[in-house]
Amino acid sequence: MATLAPSAAKTGTVDPLDVSRAELYRDDTWHAPFAEIRAKGGIHYTADSDYGPYWSVASYKPLVEVESLPDLYSSEAAGITIADFKEGVDVKMPMFIAMDRPKHTGQRRTVAPAFTPSEMTRMTQNIRDRTADILDTLPIGERFDWVDTVSIELTTQMLAILFDFPWEDRRKLTFWSDWAGDIELVKNDELRQQRLMHMFECGAYFKNLWDGKIGKEPTPDLISMMIHSDAMAEMDQMEFIGNLILLIVGGNDTTRNSMTAFAYGLDQFPDERAKLEADPSLIHNTVQEIIRWQTPLSHMRRTATQDTDLQGHAIKAGDKVALWYVSANRDESVFEDADMIRVDRPNARRHLAFGHGIHRCVGARLAELQISLLLEEMAKRRLRINVAGEPERVAACFVHGYRSLPVELSRY
Repeated sequence: MATLAPSAAKTGTVDPLDVSRAELYRDDTWHAPFAEIRAKGGIHYTADSDYGPYWSVASYKPLVEVESLPDLYSSEAAGITIADFKEGVDVKMPMFIAMDRPKHTGQRRTVAPAFTPSEMTRMTQNIRDRTADILDTLPIGERFDWVDTVSIELTTQMLAILFDFPWEDRRKLTFWSDWAGDIELVKNDELRQQRLMHMFECGAYFKNLWDGKIGKEPTPDLISMMIHSDAMAEMDQMEFIGNLILLIVGGNDTTRNSMTAFAYGLDQFPDERAKLEADPSLIHNTVQEIIRWQTPLSHMRRTATQDTDLQGHAIKAGDKVALWYVSANRDESVFEDADMIRVDRPNARRHLAFGHGIHRCVGARLAELQISLLLEEMAKRRLRINVAGEPERVAACFVHGYRSLPVELSRY
């Protein structure tokens, strides 16, 4: 349970529309406060929270407006999460998603070749084969944890390939990702320090991989791409670690939580699951719909660089602006019956789960490919996932996901 901010504890009041509270996501009760914010125009100011004062942008249209003005709403000024940097406890680790132009452009351009259509074609058979291997080991009619056995394993394997990371150590990537993405740690200085220690461990491990590739011919992995680029070859230690964390969290949490949402979500909507089972041509649209419905990262943060007006709200220079993708993807003015999964939803691709504008997820194509191939291989085997108990959800307002999900498989 999140603790109250000092001012909230003093007054004994909590803003019911403070959507940063961890329990809302742990208990899956975030829908109502966001629906209220959207009903009031989609923008709300919270004066007191565990993360200090902030603006919530919770509807589709104003969120797109903010994302479309990256010079006015900065990613670099104060980071990309609602949590603030704490002097004396935190160490700044720059990453290109938390940079503004022009530096953002050069570093993003460096890693983008790993996610081109030609690279997706090159990797497809490998992803399909690994997915098939895992599915063929799953028990039928026996309970197991879908998150650990399928979602984490598939995404961690993919990360190991992208980084040319030692296969036997690949679960380290999951461990580092979980520590890096846990926004709740900022409320405890001891845990903040533990996270810092793990991030340095991550950096030291990757520094050895980096050193082993210096002077070698280019290879199609992310470390080699960084070494052979003007924009990233001379990164200092903190920037190196920061970009590694970005790529690990981006490649791990988003895809694994969408894969779990596929298992959990279709079980909640059996009529939609039946449509998909009857018509596998709906798989690619279903992937977009699952990503919309889940929204694996709840928010990103921007900081206003000057006084401005956002749809009638006076935003001051320095104000913290939280972009709640998890809510914009449930905006009924854009997505009819937005709380439902519709495998044939005509505008599913309009979702904002990958962001919008210059910071749109660079690895979106790869995430879509991995999830699509999982659904295709499930359909080939006529496998159905039956949820066998309530999921354990991540208790945090940044990564929107699952710790575990008990399931049993059957054939249809």
